[in-house]
Parts: sequence; C-alpha cells; structure tokens
Amino acid sequence: MTTTPAPSSIPALPDEAIAVRIRNLNYFFGQGELRKQVLFDINLDLPKGEIVIMTGPSGSGKTTLLTLIGALRTVPDGSLKVLGRDIVGMGRSQLVDVRRNIGFIFQAHNLFDSLSAAQNVEMAVELAPNWREKRRQAVAILTQLGLSDRVDYKPKALSGGQKQRVAIARALVNQPPLILADEPTAALDKKSGRDVVTLMQQLAKSEGRTILMVTHDNRILDVADRIVTMVDGRLDSDENLGHFVDTHDPKTLDRRMFIL
Repeated sequence: MTTTPAPSSIPALPDEAIAVRIRNLNYFFGQGELRKQVLFDINLDLPKGEIVIMTGPSGSGKTTLLTLIGALRTVPDGSLKVLGRDIVGMGRSQLVDVRRNIGFIFQAHNLFDSLSAAQNVEMAVELAPNWREKRRQAVAILTQLGLSDRVDYKPKALSGGQKQRVAIARALVNQPPLILADEPTAALDKKSGRDVVTLMQQLAKSEGRTILMVTHDNRILDVADRIVTMVDGRLDSDENLGHFVDTHDPKTLDRRMFIL
C-alpha cells in the first residue's frame, strides 16, 4: 500500500536551496528484447542540509538511483540536477567534475592494502599544499571516527568495522557538499554505527551538507529528516520521521529504535 506523504512534509523550495532535484526519471538495463525498466518516473528533491534515508526491499532500485545521482551512470530519460548542474547529457570529463563534489560511501571499503589508514585517506585529499597538511586532515577525520590509535595500521591489521570507518573518513575528508552512502553501517557494531551517523548528522546540521543514505538498519532511522521508500523501482512514499513512525505497522517498528 502506497503511503501518501503529509502535504507539509515536502516543501516547495527554489533551485538554490536544493542539492539534488529529480524529475520524471526513468532508467533501463539492457538493450533490445532484453531491455528492462528498473526505475519508473522518479520525482525527488534533496534540500541542502538535510539527511534523507532511502529504504525498501532488495532489488527495488535504491542503489541504481544512488549511482545515477552520483554521476556514476548516464541518465537517458528525465531530468537530474546535482549541486546546480544538469547532468543529463554530460560527457565523461564533466561527470568526473561533478563527482569531485560528492563523497561516496559504499558497502565495499576498497582500501589499498599496501597503504596505512591515514595514507588511504590522504589519497582523497585534494588541494592540500603539502603532505603534512594532508596528513593533518587525514588524522583529524580518522580521530573523529574513533581511529586515532589506528592511523598507521594497514587494512590487514584492521577489523571489518575499522576498515569501513577508514572508507567513511576517505569520503568525508574533502568536506563534500553531497554525501551518498550505501549501507554505511552494515559492517559496524551498534556503537560504531551510531558514532558514524551522529557525525553525519552533525555535518548536515552544522555545515549544510546533504546526505542520502540507503540502509536497512532501523537503528539509525532517527537521524533522518525524511524517509523515502522505494518499491519495485518506484518512489512508494516520502515522509518525515514522525509521519513514517505513525503510519507503519507497530508490530514491525519499535519506537525505541528512533530515540537518540
């Protein structure tokens, strides 16, 4: 059953207040007889400084939509503006330029095994005048994520959760205005997951970052300004947190999940 969002939950905002604006977006995999539509008429705004969590069943199109917003795929049908730029029809070099302003956090940490935690983060630091400044920035963000005693450890000496936090540090170190996260807490225990989403919440509120997070982790839904649900490639609902809790089956949702 589709949930109709409260009229006041999605205010109409001007372009300059929106980090991502999607209109009538469709997406297909394959060609010819094998062509299959996986996203259907998506319309979505992500205001600056807001945390939006996207949830829904596996295979509903969440990650596909995330990669389109991240300029990792070309957009064949519809309108998609990211940080004020219409990325439909962009060439490869232009898409790379858009991605410079996006922090990506994916389930696979993709760290360089031959580099330390700090060096992995330093690889992402741009425009720093010298290696000492890169080192300072890397250590600062790793410390925020509880890895101050692991900055010189290589990935093989880190736990799965620690590797994921290094990957998160790498995504955040350049202070990107838009952060896209696909199951960022999947490999983390309860405390580490809470530390990560709390940091993201602080970034969104104090520095105006926009965060779109795909997750199945009900423990972190409380950080969201809005919760978007995808079902079978369609935007099924778009609600603020209070409305989401009030309209979902209490047998499957425990309100204690949403207490900070």
